[in-house]
Amino acid sequence: MHHIFRHDVHLFSRLKDVLELPLPAAVEAVVLPNDLTETRPVERRVDTLLRLDSAKDGSLLLAIEAQGKKDPSKPASWAYYVSYLWTKYGLPTALLVVCQDRATAEWAARPVASGPAYMPTLSVQPIVVGPHNMPVITDPVKAGEDLALATLSAITHAGDPDIGAILKALSTALRDVPENVADPIIEFTAQGLSKRTAQDLWRTLVAVDLSFYKSYLSEEIRDEGRAEGRAEGQAEGRAEGQAEGRAQASAAAILLVLEQRGLDVPDDVRDRVNGCDDPDLLRSWLVRALTVSSAEEIFADE
Repeated sequence: MHHIFRHDVHLFSRLKDVLELPLPAAVEAVVLPNDLTETRPVERRVDTLLRLDSAKDGSLLLAIEAQGKKDPSKPASWAYYVSYLWTKYGLPTALLVVCQDRATAEWAARPVASGPAYMPTLSVQPIVVGPHNMPVITDPVKAGEDLALATLSAITHAGDPDIGAILKALSTALRDVPENVADPIIEFTAQGLSKRTAQDLWRTLVAVDLSFYKSYLSEEIRDEGRAEGRAEGQAEGRAEGQAEGRAQASAAAILLVLEQRGLDVPDDVRDRVNGCDDPDLLRSWLVRALTVSSAEEIFADE
C-alpha cells in the first residue's frame, strides 16, 4: 500500500483534487531511510509524570512541565513526550504546563502542529496554569484550606504586584500547621519563586513568621542572621545574634515591600524601621506595609 509512493515520489502532490487539500507541487522528493530506531540512547526527561487512577474513568497519565520562558523547540519535545508515553503505557496522556508570566502562558497554550496547516497530523495543545488563570490568595484562612493550591498560586504569581500579600497569607497559614506539613511547603515555595524580590520576601517571612520551624530554609536564614550578628560585633551570644539577624531581615523586608509597591520611603521612615529591634512591632509594620497607601502609614496608631 505504500511502495507506490516510493516508486513515484511526485504521486502525493498529484492527489490534490482527490484529497481536496492545497498540496504543494514538489520540485524534488527524496526517499529517506525508513528505520526510526534510536541508534544510541537519547536522554529525554519530563519534569513530573503522574498516573491518575479513577474508579469511574480509568487511568490517565499527566506529564507536567515547568516553563519559564518561550522556547520554540519545546512543542516538538512535548509532542515526543506525549506520543512516547502513549506508546509505552497505552494510556490517555495529558500535558500540563506551569508558567509564571502571562506572555509565556499564552504562548504555551497555543496549539502547535507537526504538519502544515492543511494537514496538522499531530497537534500539541497543553493545559496551562499561570498568573492568567490561577487565583490570587491573600486571605490566610483561604490559604490554610488548601496549602498546595496556595503554594501554586504564590509560585505562578511571583511577578505580581500583590506577591507580598500572597506570601504573607501563606506564611500566616503555615503557623497553624504541624512542622512536617509546613516544611515541604516552605521549601517548594522557596524553590518555585524565580523572581529575586519574591524570593527575598519569602525568606524574610520564613525567618519572622516561621522562626520556630527547623526546615532547611529557615535554618539557612537563621545561620545568615547569626553570621550578620557576629560580623557587626554582636558578641553577647547566639541568642542575641539570632535576634539581631531576624530584626535586620524584618526591617529589610518592610522597606522592600514598600519600595516594590512603588511607595516613596523617606529617610526618617527608613531610619526608624532599621533602628527597631522589637520583633512584634516589626511584624505589625510588615503586615501594614502590604496594604498602606504611604510609607508613613505603617506607624499608624503608635
